[in-house]
Amino acid sequence: QVQLVESGGGLVQAGGSLRLSCTASGRTFSTYTMGWFRQAPGKEREFVATISWSGGRTYYLDFAKGRFTISRDNAKNTVYLQMNSLKPEDTAVYYCAASYGAPSYLGASYDYWGQGTQVTVSS
Repeated sequence: QVQLVESGGGLVQAGGSLRLSCTASGRTFSTYTMGWFRQAPGKEREFVATISWSGGRTYYLDFAKGRFTISRDNAKNTVYLQMNSLKPEDTAVYYCAASYGAPSYLGASYDYWGQGTQVTVSS
């Protein structure tokens, strides 16, 4: 069992930055693929980014490319999402997730989910 706790969300003006963190319990964090997803009000959950267990492979949805960076520190059991040049349409609850499998943009591929952290971008 893995427990994931996100932090770092908040209110930021358009053009600003935030860094989200997700810390996992347990001693096997380094074996998991980690992902970030988001869900805006009235919309379906969507994939943001994913990173392989070693950090050697990362994938992003198009809206995140060039603005968001996913990274991980296995010694700290933590995955990060650095978000720059934020836009009002980035407003959502952001979730981290852990998977036993290979990096994937499919939410169904992930085995554990955090509770989410709210990101609000004002115009």
